[in-house]
Amino acid sequence: MKNQFSAITGIAFHNERLLHAALMHRSFKQAHPERAEGVPSNERLEFLGDAVLTFLTTAWIYGQFPDFSAGAMNSLRVSLVRTTTLARFARELRLGECIRLSRAEESREARNRDALLADVFEAVLGAIYLDQGIDAARSFVLPLLEAEARRVFAGQAEADYRTRLQHQLQSRYGVVPVYRTVEESGPPHRRLFTVEVLRGEQSLGMGTGASKQAAAQEAARLALDQAEWE
Repeated sequence: MKNQFSAITGIAFHNERLLHAALMHRSFKQAHPERAEGVPSNERLEFLGDAVLTFLTTAWIYGQFPDFSAGAMNSLRVSLVRTTTLARFARELRLGECIRLSRAEESREARNRDALLADVFEAVLGAIYLDQGIDAARSFVLPLLEAEARRVFAGQAEADYRTRLQHQLQSRYGVVPVYRTVEESGPPHRRLFTVEVLRGEQSLGMGTGASKQAAAQEAARLALDQAEWE
């Protein structure tokens, strides 16, 4: 397992127990306590890795996109660290091949589940942080985040339309989109909102939705699709 992980990722651990823990699912520990060698499952490292990932992603977005609002930064961060994205990172690194699972979990094809792969990715990141520090953790994760951000802005990922539109307008014109609520209708239990997105005084799109956030997303999507403002 150690040699396989190092060959795939190029990372050699100083404390190999951390790597063993990061790749040990709780099902394996429960099924084979005699083979766990006193190493805990990866749940605690997953918890730590989630916090490390949030910090590194937030700091990178903050530095790379100085004109993004807090809302836009949060939207981009959500796009970058969603479960399906982290699972894809894990697949690119072939972490699924390294996970230690019980036979019962293997029979349910857990090795390919998004949630499990995302958890293992976070656990590995937490282990790298403990073993080699924040700079090594940053070097491990930033190339993945940078590539994913390019996919988001190119419309190739499960992107947040507001984030993509803001990136387009800032990179091309140096301005940010403005959203305004045009109309609210319907009974209290079934409200419908209409939101318009503007570049200065120019209307780029108008969307409707069951919430202001949903309507703004639809307005941004239409603006990107129509692209008459280019």
